[in-house]
Order: sequence, then C-alpha cells, then structure tokens
Amino acid sequence: MKKKMDCFTLPSKSTEERIWEAAKQVFLEKGFDGATSRDIATAAGINIALTNYYFRSKEKLFLNIFAEMFQLFFTGMVEILNRPISLREKIAALIEHDFQLMKENPCLALFIMNEIHRNPERIADSFGIMKQVHQTLFEEQLQVEINRGTIRPINGNQLIPMIFCNIQFLFISKPMHMKMWQMTEDQFEEFAIKQKNLVIDMITNFLYEPQKV
Repeated sequence: MKKKMDCFTLPSKSTEERIWEAAKQVFLEKGFDGATSRDIATAAGINIALTNYYFRSKEKLFLNIFAEMFQLFFTGMVEILNRPISLREKIAALIEHDFQLMKENPCLALFIMNEIHRNPERIADSFGIMKQVHQTLFEEQLQVEINRGTIRPINGNQLIPMIFCNIQFLFISKPMHMKMWQMTEDQFEEFAIKQKNLVIDMITNFLYEPQKV
C-alpha cells in the first residue's frame, strides 16, 4: 500500500508550474494588493500551505512574476527595433507584435502600469531591459529618414507611445467596447483586427505625409 502524501511533500514540476500559472492569472487580474495566497492556491487547485512552503511569500512570488511579465512586455519590441528592415516595415511589425501580445495577454499593459504606479521604485530593477530599448538601431534609423526628408521630424520617445497606446488601449477597454457596441468575442476580434490595420495606416501616413510649408 502506497503511503499517502501530506500537503508538505516537495512539489513536483507539474505542481510548480500550476502554482506559477495560477499566480500569473491572479496577479494579472487583481494586482499585488488585490491578490491573496489563498486566491492563488484555489486557482492552482492545491492546499495554501503547499503554496507558501514552495514560494515562501506572496511578495517573492509576485516579484518573480512581475519580472517575467516586464521582460515579456519589452523583449519582443527590442528584437524588432534591431531588425535590418525598412522603417515602414518596422512600424508595422511593432504594431503587429503589440497586437498579438495584448490579444494573448489582455491584462498585461494595465498590470504593468498599475504596479509601477503603485511602486515606482520597482522600475529601477527593470532598467536593464529598458536600456536595451534606447540602444537599438531605431533612433539612428529614424534620424537617417529625417535627414533624407522622407519622414516628419520625430523622436523615438514620441513615436513608440503613439504605436503602443493605440493598440494597448484597445484591449484595456475591451469590456467597455463589447458592452457599448453589444459585441460577441468573434465580433470584437474582427473589430480589433480592423482597428490594428487603421493604426498602421494612421501612423505611417502621418510619418510619410509630405511636410506642408
């Protein structure tokens, strides 16, 4: 007869993954202040004592997940900013990347912004990945196009918010859009794709429109 395992048995890899995925879901939905260890244990379908035994504290688990989410938020962008493609292609790729990221993680942008607002010092721990954004080829590429007279004079710190805010707000406000316009999930997805294409056209047309004297 097999010995019955108690709640303090060292968790298997599958249990670790369940806790981690459950914690991401709960933190993304409720933030640090709104989430409890019991919420995470319930979402993972395990005993709360096992969660505390393995991860020690809610704060430690949160900090690890925040770091992962912050990395997810910026890493893909850095890779695209360094691609050897035209500026027009790069803008479309950035918008497409952000669209897919927000579609798969609709709470991500709000989660990052809320937690940085709640604890501004947390951003200091993320300077590494943010520094990578400033060291990409993007600013140099912008300046080359500006010098050629092919685009309007603009800095990366002006252009990047234009790109991401238009996409991220779409998913942050998804419940409002669906309620206001009585959309189903399929209808919202169709609407979002059209909106993404409008954003690509809007930003590229703004950049490449000839300057009026």
